[in-house]
Amino acid sequence: MGKIFISIFIIIFMSDSSTTIFDFNSDANVSRWRVVDDVVMGGRSKGNLKINEEGNGEFYGAVSIENNGGFSSLRYRFSAIKVSNFQHVVIRIKGDGNPYQFRLKDELYAPHSFISVFETNGAWQTIRIKLSDMYPAFRGRKLQMNNFSSESIQELAFLIGNKKAQNFKLEIDKIYLE
Repeated sequence: MGKIFISIFIIIFMSDSSTTIFDFNSDANVSRWRVVDDVVMGGRSKGNLKINEEGNGEFYGAVSIENNGGFSSLRYRFSAIKVSNFQHVVIRIKGDGNPYQFRLKDELYAPHSFISVFETNGAWQTIRIKLSDMYPAFRGRKLQMNNFSSESIQELAFLIGNKKAQNFKLEIDKIYLE
């Protein structure tokens, strides 16, 4: 009897070791993802999202610095996901050699996001971001607040804004917590 209980406990514990936030594939419903560009402030950048032939999410476009622009972002909102049992968010991506920001919000309408910058190298990468290392920022300015320590998240985003005009392409396979 004791061995059965331990086996069930191990199975339950192991199944909770990661939680998928979004898995891009050819059948994925991307209707809740939205592109937000600098056009909201008068800029001229243009980002897009599609599922490519390989079944990955493909965030692509062009960043313009005209009219004080300079960024494109891809955002995904969802019902709150508890993160208190997890240490990392993991993203499997293939970038174009540009740096990107990964962003989280613990409350949908909070003015700030928690940010981690990651580099891409043109190959598939698995990026592990420690949640407690994500710093708060608003409109590109780091805030004098504590790093991420919330119990849940409600939005994630990818952002490119490197203070230069450039084309970009970021393929996204999967986003999960561990």
